[in-house]
Amino acid sequence: MLKLHKLVSTSLGIGYIGKGGGTVAAVAACLCLYALHQAGGDRLVGWLPLVTALLTLLGVWSANEVEPYWGKDDKKVVIDEVAGMCISLLFLPITGSSLLAGLVLFRFFDIAKPLYIRKLEKVSGGWGVMLDDVVAGVYANFILQLFLYFKIL
Repeated sequence: MLKLHKLVSTSLGIGYIGKGGGTVAAVAACLCLYALHQAGGDRLVGWLPLVTALLTLLGVWSANEVEPYWGKDDKKVVIDEVAGMCISLLFLPITGSSLLAGLVLFRFFDIAKPLYIRKLEKVSGGWGVMLDDVVAGVYANFILQLFLYFKIL
């Protein structure tokens, strides 16, 4: 079972890249969303809220399970970036510009950790691993929704 949690928490091994693994995982999430959109249009992307919720819960569980072996919020754990990236694109049209803007905004909030995001890392266990990226995704999504409303996107 530990092997499965390592596979999940590293987003199918992306986390083993090391430095930059979080960005690679976020880009991979964007590529998957773009491919899903191309394959089935809005019909498949309509499942994104459910998939995102499941990814987040699975990420909490897997991060909890690998923490005793790898330590608190190890850089190999990148499922949080995948979930956060998905959150940043919820309820938005999947286009090249929305994906690029979402990626830039999400990574900004995830790396800079403004507006109390950094405090969320202090939460224990898998929730501490996931919450900062969840909130970074929410902040990015809020700005993207404003961009969409004002027709900037």
